[in-house]
Amino acid sequence: MDGLLLFAHGARDAAWARPFEAVAARLRTERPGVPLALAYLEFMSPGIEAAADQLVDAGCNVIHVVPMFLGTGGHVRRDIPPLLDRLRERHGAAVDWQLHPSLGEHDIVLDAMSQAGASVLS
Repeated sequence: MDGLLLFAHGARDAAWARPFEAVAARLRTERPGVPLALAYLEFMSPGIEAAADQLVDAGCNVIHVVPMFLGTGGHVRRDIPPLLDRLRERHGAAVDWQLHPSLGEHDIVLDAMSQAGASVLS
């Protein structure tokens, strides 16, 4: 079974997470049969290991990791791969961890951001 792990940076201010929580809630509504977890790199919980364990415990053997970053910067290039290596070591070959491009790399996200930016002129 496939699972979805949304992975965001995290912040000290809890209000920062509201948009990410809203995305997770919308996905849960749109895809009710897909196990989903939202995790944070730092400052907030759950971290990636706890969120990954939740998905594995739900029976997921393929976990799609979606970095909720606007660009593929240092965190995505340097921090996420070792985290996934630890998850591979922890769970062995029973789980296939698939890292996807950052959300900001998708045309649909860029289009939505352009539209939102232009909407202030209306």
